[in-house]
Amino acid sequence: MVNTPRVRPAMASHRLDLPSICDICGKARSTRRHQTCSRIRQQRKAEEWTALMAEKIAARAAKGKRYAR
Repeated sequence: MVNTPRVRPAMASHRLDLPSICDICGKARSTRRHQTCSRIRQQRKAEEWTALMAEKIAARAAKGKRYAR
């Protein structure tokens, strides 16, 4: 199994805190397709995800190994 670094956090690790109203177009998310809104949101969140993943990697590195060999 190849261990590649993640670009984004795992989606199943926690509940998505997305409101029922789309923050891009202002309409209900359940009534329309929001593919274009989703792409826009992913571009906006890319910097936030990069910072979050850097924090996780730094925390993992500072934690050290549990069992040293």
